[in-house]
Amino acid sequence: MVDKIIDTNMVTIVGKIISEKEFSHEMYGEGFYSFNLEVPRLSESVDVLPVTISERLIVNMDIRMGKYVLVEGQLRSYNRYIDNSNKLVLTVFARDIYMPEDDEELKELLKKPNEIYVDGYICKSPIYRTTPFGREITDLLVAVNRPYNKSDYIPCIAWGRNARFCQRLLVGDHVRLWGRIQSREYQKKLNNGEMISRVAYEVSISKLEYIKNDNNRDGKEYEG
Repeated sequence: MVDKIIDTNMVTIVGKIISEKEFSHEMYGEGFYSFNLEVPRLSESVDVLPVTISERLIVNMDIRMGKYVLVEGQLRSYNRYIDNSNKLVLTVFARDIYMPEDDEELKELLKKPNEIYVDGYICKSPIYRTTPFGREITDLLVAVNRPYNKSDYIPCIAWGRNARFCQRLLVGDHVRLWGRIQSREYQKKLNNGEMISRVAYEVSISKLEYIKNDNNRDGKEYEG
C-alpha cells in the first residue's frame, strides 16, 4: 500500500531553510514539525514552500535557518477553517531529508531543485482563462488517493497547448502529470473590506498524460 502511494505522489525539492522549525502536531505519539524552504526557479525568482516532517527523521540533524536540504516526499492537502470558511492547505510531507556534504554536491542537486509527479483524477470541472497578455491557462483540481479512504486535492495549472487540451477534461478523468510546485502571493479582501496578503500553492504542469478511461477517449501525452 505504501509503495502505491509513493508511486502516485512523488516530490523532490532542494532549497534553503528560511524559518525556524515549529511544532505542528502529534499523531500516535510521533511529533511533526514544519518549516519553510526557499526553492530556486530556473529564473531569478524563488518559491517558498511549507514542509512538514517527523521528529524521527531529523534526530541529530542541524535543521536551522540558512541550511540547505533535499526533501523527498508527497504534496499533501488538508482543510483548515479560516475566516469563516474552509480553506485547502497544502504542505510537502517529508518522507526523507538529506543535507548536501559540500558546495559541489549542492550545486549538482540544485540543477533539478523542484520536481513533482502526480497520478490522480480530475475532481472539479477545469477552468480555462487567458491572461491580459493573451497567455492561455487552465486551472485543474486533481485528487490523489492514499490509505484509509483519504485523498489529497492538488491545485494544478496548465499552460499553452496543455491548457487548451485540459479545458476539455471531465470530472473523473485519469491523468498523470509532471511539473514543479510553485508559490504565488495574492490579495484577499475580507468581509470588513480589509485587504490581506495570502500565498497559494499549486503545481505548474510541464508534461501531462491522459489515461484512457470510461469516457472512451484515446489516451494521449502532452508536453509543454
